[in-house]
Amino acid sequence: MSLTVKLKNIGILKQAEFSLGDLTIICGENNTGKTYTAHALYGFLKDWRSLIRVPISDEQIQQSLEGAIEIESKQEIDQMLAEACKIYSDQLGQIFAAPEDEFQDSEFRLLTDKIEAGDKEFGGRAKGPQGQSVTFSSKRKASGELSINLGIEDPEKEFDINIAKKIINVIIADAIFSDSLPRPFIFSSERTGVTIFRRELDFARNRLLEEMGRSDQKIDLRELLFKGYQRYPLSIEDDVEFTRQLQDVAKSKSFIAKEHPETLEDFADIIGGDYAVTQDDQLYYKPKGTRLRLPMGQSSSSVRSLLAIGFYLRCAVEKGDLLMVDEPELNLHPKNQRRIAKLFARLVNLGVKVFITTHSDYIVKELNTLIMLNHDKPHLKRVSEENNYRDSELINADQVKAYVAEKALMPLEKGQKRRRPGHTLVPADIDPEFGIEVDSFDEAINDMNRIQRDIVWGAK
Repeated sequence: MSLTVKLKNIGILKQAEFSLGDLTIICGENNTGKTYTAHALYGFLKDWRSLIRVPISDEQIQQSLEGAIEIESKQEIDQMLAEACKIYSDQLGQIFAAPEDEFQDSEFRLLTDKIEAGDKEFGGRAKGPQGQSVTFSSKRKASGELSINLGIEDPEKEFDINIAKKIINVIIADAIFSDSLPRPFIFSSERTGVTIFRRELDFARNRLLEEMGRSDQKIDLRELLFKGYQRYPLSIEDDVEFTRQLQDVAKSKSFIAKEHPETLEDFADIIGGDYAVTQDDQLYYKPKGTRLRLPMGQSSSSVRSLLAIGFYLRCAVEKGDLLMVDEPELNLHPKNQRRIAKLFARLVNLGVKVFITTHSDYIVKELNTLIMLNHDKPHLKRVSEENNYRDSELINADQVKAYVAEKALMPLEKGQKRRRPGHTLVPADIDPEFGIEVDSFDEAINDMNRIQRDIVWGAK
């Protein structure tokens, strides 16, 4: 299964298309649309359940109470996804916390070649606002057919058909799409500052106090509480909220902590220690080999930039997740940029999808090394062993999708005679023998080398 995203008029991006791989990399210069790409994708994957609309009639509801209804048409599934994308496109102003007119011509589309299929059963109980209790069960076959049964626990009570519609909408959406659309976690480029001010960054409280401070009239607290605020992009707000909840997050153990603790040991080597959160929500960094406990304000910027990612790996990550990191190289020495690239490759091989935007030539070149070493040749085995590479870090070229955000000629639109330049995503060549080719990095490095050669040898 593959997921393809098409973007149009989103931020600086005029038109773009990209596919998700096990590892997806968006490179490019500043202000070329990398962050717009990541945040647009995150918003849809975060909220798709509230966007899916299932076409279901009153007659089908009655059938589900008497027996079962079946959903099997691929056309209907494509239509559900297309309508969800249209609803989402209309909400992009809210997702980016920007005036709606900035996104009035924007389009977000997500396409899939097929929905993951396989025998699977779902079941549970739902309670409506009038206390009506409904049991549901559904079965999905490998062929893609989905059958759904509803049952009323108290048949003497009048049944609200609108409640049934909402229940079935959620059941069908989950049954059809939950195995195909990954659960996203995003860590924005603002994460370094968030770690210091996490306890002050209660957006809801701050907005409420701000409104109350402005008002010189009688305040309707209920109206304030339910007023629709959003001054920060959804991705940043979710990043902040995850960091604010670390005391609760830390109570859980992820599958990596249980089954692959060596991965967390590698992460501890990158930060040079470990994190700890106390019962009274105090957050500390403990440098390896010392008894020190440093609060975040006294810790290095690299420790702060990786804080939330560390707790995610230890406590929250699940197989099939999509880990999204905006500029993973933030505050990291080149040696640790290489290490973080190897960590991402290990996560991919453990079943976690990774999506990064980056300016780092070190990260891309280290990923190239992991691709180039992944061949059964004697000298590559020797190089791998001599440089302490492990098989769990090596990846295949076909696991990776890479794109360069840059200006290029756009496809012809209706009425145009000449192609015009605009910001887009250009696929990078990925060769199993040589890895990912990103010309913009090479150009900058070649320019520096040329200038230094002229400085050293120009007078001779």
